[in-house]
Amino acid sequence: MARNDDRMSREEAGRMGGEATSRNHDKEFYQEIGRKGGEATSKSHDKEFYQEIGRKGGEATSNSHDKDFYKEIGSKGGSARSNDDR
Repeated sequence: MARNDDRMSREEAGRMGGEATSRNHDKEFYQEIGRKGGEATSKSHDKEFYQEIGRKGGEATSNSHDKDFYKEIGSKGGSARSNDDR
């Protein structure tokens, strides 16, 4: 969304930049920058850090979904895995 003064919003500039980047790079590019980011992050944090964020994420997820949600995604995951094995 452009501003009234014809300048681009930060959100619009970011979206357009992301779209331009995705047009100019392939899947391998994104895999490589993801790998590098993961390596950099793993060097700056210890095992306890990852355990804590995993625990917090699990709590947040379990607080926002009921038992039926987990049954459904488990069923979908199982179906997807069995289709991959063919």
